[in-house]
Amino acid sequence: MVDNNDSFIREVNEELRSDQFRNAWKRYGRVVIAVAVLIVFGTAGYRGYEYWHEGQSSSAGDKFLAALTLANEGKADEAKAALAALEKDGYGAYSVLARMRSATVEAEKGDPAAAIKAFTEVGKDNSVPAVIRDLARMRAAWLLIDHGTYEQVSAEVEAMATPRDAMRHAAREALGLAAYKAGDMAKAREWFEQIAEDAETPRNVASRARMMLDNITASGKAS
Repeated sequence: MVDNNDSFIREVNEELRSDQFRNAWKRYGRVVIAVAVLIVFGTAGYRGYEYWHEGQSSSAGDKFLAALTLANEGKADEAKAALAALEKDGYGAYSVLARMRSATVEAEKGDPAAAIKAFTEVGKDNSVPAVIRDLARMRAAWLLIDHGTYEQVSAEVEAMATPRDAMRHAAREALGLAAYKAGDMAKAREWFEQIAEDAETPRNVASRARMMLDNITASGKAS
């Protein structure tokens, strides 16, 4: 008798659950279907975007490597044209990388003024990642050592010559060399001493700084 009662109770519970499910489906079935559809399409869209993103990056990377090959082969004009196309239509970071390499091609062609202008423009472009802007300013500064003034070099990199800046060593060296070239030995000595006294200065940079300090001392013009 007990077993029959238990069986009856189970059947009633199952029926109740079935009724509850049917009622719930009537009320929320469309919502469940809509959510399921969104999940399916969302997943498909994400996978599609990933595939598109990878394809675009791969294509831009191939074009960039082809442009580098042209530049390395001395085909400056062809390299410039390929890089210009990437500057305009390049995907992701390849557009700004093309701008940087295009400026380098100008320098290799023997047109430092065009190269400096291009690097300076990248350095002032706030849409470019900060680290790339800093690199562009540094490249401009090193060209300006031979093709500009101390003031121009300073305008590009003196802000990076601070104690905590990752690029301070290169910035200080550029400033020291620019001051030395300008005949300002006192200022040159200040920059090279900062390099020599910084415990984190790379060994080769510190060695060059000490050599320049010896030259300045020998010149007798740093008093």
